[in-house]
Amino acid sequence: MVNASRGQAAPGALESVRELLNTWSIPNQTRRAEDRLEEFAQDRGVPRGSQRTVLAELRDDLRGLVEGSAGADAVLNDWIVRLDVRPHLEAATIGYRSGPEPAGEFLVVVLDAVAAATWPRLKACPDCRWVFYDHTRNGSKKWCLMTAGGPDGRSCGSIAKVRAHRDRARAARPGASR
Repeated sequence: MVNASRGQAAPGALESVRELLNTWSIPNQTRRAEDRLEEFAQDRGVPRGSQRTVLAELRDDLRGLVEGSAGADAVLNDWIVRLDVRPHLEAATIGYRSGPEPAGEFLVVVLDAVAAATWPRLKACPDCRWVFYDHTRNGSKKWCLMTAGGPDGRSCGSIAKVRAHRDRARAARPGASR
């Protein structure tokens, strides 16, 4: 998908979850929400109807978690029950298997990422809300990109820093209201 070459791709199967989450985006040109779930689901052979609806609901709930909504345990536990996800042993490690719902495959990847402590590194840019994987050593990345080349040419980190600098400069001017 877009920007995978810019170091935003998640490791392994978690990249498929990142791609799912980015089927909802706010393009820089229009700054209006855009939903590409139908195309994504069709490319992956997810049948039309209720299975796509469930996939959209899972995407929206996972986006909420990535964007900082509280209650991750409750949300994931509800989805575990809803999609009939069960633990299983494989090569002396615990893994997960889902029921017949295609959305279950994505939830299994999320649960594996939670167990591997890689899930918290999937983040949403506070400006454009693009989901990226934080590859920094300390996990402190905040924006999608600092330089041009982000989703649709966006450089949200630079834009935010320039905005903050201008606000500080404006506040420091003589006679400025503080």
